[in-house]
Amino acid sequence: MKKVLISLLIVVVAAAIWFNKRRSDIPQVPFAKVIRQIISNTLTTNGRVEPIESVDVRVDVRAIVKSLPVHQGDKVKKGQLLAQLSQPGVAEELAAAEARVAQARAELEGLRAGGRGQDLADIEGSVNRLRVQREAAQKNLDALNRLLQANAATRFEVDQAAQTVRDLDSQIEGLRQRRSALVGKTDIAASEARLREAEANAQLARTHAAENAVYSPMTGVLYSLQARVGAYLQAGDLIGTVGVLNPVRIRVYVDEPDLGRVSSGEPVRITWDAVPGKEWNGTVEKRPSEVIALGTRQVGEVLCTVPNPDRELVPGTNVNAFILTQVIPNALTIPKSAVRRDNGVGVYVLNQGTNTVRWQPVKTGASDALRVEIVSGLSESDVVALPSDAQLRNGLQVKPEIQ
Repeated sequence: MKKVLISLLIVVVAAAIWFNKRRSDIPQVPFAKVIRQIISNTLTTNGRVEPIESVDVRVDVRAIVKSLPVHQGDKVKKGQLLAQLSQPGVAEELAAAEARVAQARAELEGLRAGGRGQDLADIEGSVNRLRVQREAAQKNLDALNRLLQANAATRFEVDQAAQTVRDLDSQIEGLRQRRSALVGKTDIAASEARLREAEANAQLARTHAAENAVYSPMTGVLYSLQARVGAYLQAGDLIGTVGVLNPVRIRVYVDEPDLGRVSSGEPVRITWDAVPGKEWNGTVEKRPSEVIALGTRQVGEVLCTVPNPDRELVPGTNVNAFILTQVIPNALTIPKSAVRRDNGVGVYVLNQGTNTVRWQPVKTGASDALRVEIVSGLSESDVVALPSDAQLRNGLQVKPEIQ
């Protein structure tokens, strides 16, 4: 009887050891519940800031920068002076051209008045002298005629006096004809042509002089100023760039496989590493029309418009862009880490009555940084296995740790 009891005790101890050893072989696995929540599908990438509109301001002539009455970052108005240039000889050229205009105008006015001033003065002086002489000759003739009637003078003396009056009239008429002959129609036309030529040359000189001043072509911000006082510039060299900086355009680089997720009007959030904690919010303005190479990436350039009231985002800045491509308010979600791709896309689901797992294929939808939407394959009552050291398989018994 004693031997039987000892044998039974050995069997019980062995069974206990086997059971405890079997329990120690059951892996401990973390699980997560399937829950409903708002999930946002955000596309994360990078971009570059550009002005919404800009114009490069360049010089048209070779010149030295004499002064710059503006500074980089200044707000400027259309037509505001940006730079004063200096071209050697331009001021002298303009003065000489204006002098030639004055000379040509005076010459034309003289011709229209009847001729050159000196010639007219000489003729007019001669005419006046002859008129005085004629008046005297006429008085003499009148006196001789009275004397003739009184038989105090001869006919010969009267005829001689009358001839003197006629000679003086002839000389006066000759001078008048000479004065008329001083200026012809061709002389006036030629003088007018010379005046037009002088005025055209003066206008060209004024244009050259005006090129010494460089004005802003638009209202905006002078966000780039390349010129420096004293610098010698060639025609076409850049003075600076004026642009509109509120709002700004963000050229966002989206990888080719993600382009189908982007649509016009979607919200975009911008951050800049240089200003931690600050965000700018805007919208997608335009989808790309082509795919280009950007280093090792194939990207489309998505244009976004972002308000920039404080003008903190400056052109050329490299920024982070987050495009909100989809928002699902009541999505069935699980942690992204629970999704496995052993035999297709699926998860291991806990059979809560037996603490065993089974493989369940699923169809995923939108996702964010941590969770993914489950379109089909799971329900809210399910719990799914998270990554662990255990090698899971259908029917494997586990020790669940539901988080």
